[in-house]
Amino acid sequence: MQLEAIYHRPKLNWSYALDDRTLHIRLRTRRDDVDRVDLFYGDKYGWDKTNSVKPMVKWGSDRLFDYWEAAVQPPYRRLVYFFGLHAGTESVYLLEKGFQTEAPSVSYEGLFDFPFINPADVFKPPVWAKEAIFYQIFPDRFACGDPSINPPAVEPWGGTPTPKNFFGGDLQGVIDHLDYLHDLGINAIYFNPLFEATTNHRYDTKDYLRVDPYLGTNDKLKELVDACHSKGIRVMLDAVFNHCGHTFPPFVDVQEKGEASPYAGWFHVREWPLAVKEDGTTYDTFGFEPIMPKLNTEHPEVKAYLLKVASYWLTEIGIDGWRLDVANEVDHQFWREFRKVVKEANPEAYIVGEIMHDSLPWLLGDQFDAVMNYPFTNILLQFFAHKKTDAGQFADAITTQLANYPKPVNEVAFNLLGSHDTDRLLSLCEGSVERVKLATLFQLTYPGTPCIYYGDEIGMDGNHDPDNRKCMIWDPAQQNQELFSFFRDMIRLRRLSPALRDGSIRFISIADHDHILAYERQADEERYLIVLNNQDQAVIVQVPVTDSQRWQHQTGEQELLEASDEVLHIPLEAYGWAILKAADTHSGKKLVDNIDQPILK
Repeated sequence: MQLEAIYHRPKLNWSYALDDRTLHIRLRTRRDDVDRVDLFYGDKYGWDKTNSVKPMVKWGSDRLFDYWEAAVQPPYRRLVYFFGLHAGTESVYLLEKGFQTEAPSVSYEGLFDFPFINPADVFKPPVWAKEAIFYQIFPDRFACGDPSINPPAVEPWGGTPTPKNFFGGDLQGVIDHLDYLHDLGINAIYFNPLFEATTNHRYDTKDYLRVDPYLGTNDKLKELVDACHSKGIRVMLDAVFNHCGHTFPPFVDVQEKGEASPYAGWFHVREWPLAVKEDGTTYDTFGFEPIMPKLNTEHPEVKAYLLKVASYWLTEIGIDGWRLDVANEVDHQFWREFRKVVKEANPEAYIVGEIMHDSLPWLLGDQFDAVMNYPFTNILLQFFAHKKTDAGQFADAITTQLANYPKPVNEVAFNLLGSHDTDRLLSLCEGSVERVKLATLFQLTYPGTPCIYYGDEIGMDGNHDPDNRKCMIWDPAQQNQELFSFFRDMIRLRRLSPALRDGSIRFISIADHDHILAYERQADEERYLIVLNNQDQAVIVQVPVTDSQRWQHQTGEQELLEASDEVLHIPLEAYGWAILKAADTHSGKKLVDNIDQPILK
């Protein structure tokens, strides 16, 4: 065994509380290097009466490692443990103090220790987030419902977007199209900023307690939230707390009065007076944007103001969550206090941070419920859009990400394929609707909380900002209705299928087919086999199976598939796909159309 590849550390993603009674214990070994792992565990104060042994399950593998896991319910909510690893005739035992060739005889010989499952430390995201299908709306570009509040020089709907122009999208426009979202199956909306600002994107906040007048009023937002709730749709707003806008009154005061301003400590000023020079600003900003000065979230008055903002929209307007802009550049202590305020206002509020890298330090139960899962986005784009990786590399990358986080974190990760900050999915897929379908199909049959960027469901394209922020197309003749139907059916299938939301995932290697991605989703008795053909030629895929389960498949007519010599033979069109359900059917280039249960509970 390659001992240097074996890794475990208590807490974080390696041993964590799944709930108030259950621990998940994980271990990493070199890929295909270990035959069996046993978990030896017991109570540290009563080892002789409580110790036991449990085989660990190898739940996933990536390019370098195998990942093992066991679930344990310690009777007294505390646990000490060690591992026994076996390969052929070789056995080693891993304790906190290191490796040894024999199992320890007493519990105090340097075992790993999970001191206690304190309920306050258990990561508990809102339950509804696991069942949510989010839809991201860029307010100025979704729909214009009240032309009387349009900005000056508003441009005709559907014109060419620029970094500075406006098209008059507003809150009434969203209210007018809630039936459209309901029909699509959406049950949650994420709005880009709604608060008063000077730009069309509104990330330069002027007033955090006022809806931008070009979008509506606070009362109109309350009307929108109530209308959404009546249709089973939750609402998440964008909080820009890393920085403000240059018209934010405290910053204006500092510009006018300099160091004498009572707000001087609200910002990170490196040199007085405030100035914009050729080599940058004399104050910290978001990126290098002079109109977005960075807020000092360690300042007591700034903290009090922003926490009041967070509470106000939850309690007075009734929103269901916050998306946090540039979350990784704000101090951790602020976010801990933010979470406390938010959860006191609404224990079921969903908190999502904008972080584009590994985010475990923010996902330990004391700050965020989720982050915008851009690493997931990039893995999917590399395979489906750019075609720079094969199916094996894709599965390896996904497994690595699953191993990097506890299971409850993965179950509510904010999984997106595009946003206002990225090129449109259709453009990245070089105009291929079929490849858009494959990527979306994986997103909607994968653990986590999926989010759809407005217009992707009808085939809107667009390169980087501002081209990715075009006006929503409302003329049915210009919409891809077949793509819309695909999105609607896939959303419905996910919402009706616990295995596609909460179940385990297992990738299946397909010999001699680098572009065939196959995986299983399973929860209790519900089981799906999903096969995607990410290439421009038809193929008959031979999927190895380990049981005699019969699978039902839709290819125009319902057909039962049964393994021959432990292999399923599945014909797939170019960029085709199949979703097979044990003893049921949802598959093919189109879904079975006899799902008659209501979309919303």
